[in-house]
Amino acid sequence: MSVFASLVEQLADLLQPLFATTATAAAIVLFTMAVRLAIHPLSRAAARGQKARTVLAPQLADLRKKHAKNPERLRKAVMELHAEEKVSPLSGILPALFQLPAFFLLYHLFSSDRMAGHSLFAAPLGDRWTDALGQGGVFGPAGLVYVVMFGIAAAVAAFSYGRAKRQLAASPLEGPGAGAMAKVMPLLSFGTILTVAIVPLAAALYIVTSTAWSAVERALLY
Repeated sequence: MSVFASLVEQLADLLQPLFATTATAAAIVLFTMAVRLAIHPLSRAAARGQKARTVLAPQLADLRKKHAKNPERLRKAVMELHAEEKVSPLSGILPALFQLPAFFLLYHLFSSDRMAGHSLFAAPLGDRWTDALGQGGVFGPAGLVYVVMFGIAAAVAAFSYGRAKRQLAASPLEGPGAGAMAKVMPLLSFGTILTVAIVPLAAALYIVTSTAWSAVERALLY
């Protein structure tokens, strides 16, 4: 983590002439984008896996109906279909799992005490929304920074929600509890708004930047 922190601090020093007191906040945004760009090949691999599974969806549905009473035969038939089409059932899952360590590492970095003393305009990067409310209310100097953050998070969530609904309509989930899952999954996009409200501003800035990148990336890849 100290290596990442050092990189962010060096980047902030380079940005100081352009961004002055908000240089560290700008460094967080640029560093987050650089990390997301570095792992973009994994996202492309996940997209290819998702597209491959979508193409095979009708054939998989037929196999489930045909071998509904024989789970072992169904498992074998599914494996044979994947082998025949040269598609790994994990091709869309593993890349996402490989991204998690980087995300957690950056989140912990931007939630740490190293962000104390830096600010995004009037809002200290080490403070939370409750601190901003106590220092001037919702529309105080620090509160307004969070208003903008909430606005961006809500816009990204709304975009992701609409896109998830369209995807589920085109490729409905199957299996036990699929109906309930289809209703809940699009709503998960709005969890970012709650996260922004409870984590330090530096971490919130990272999360908003990362989710905005994800929304644009998925729209382009899928």
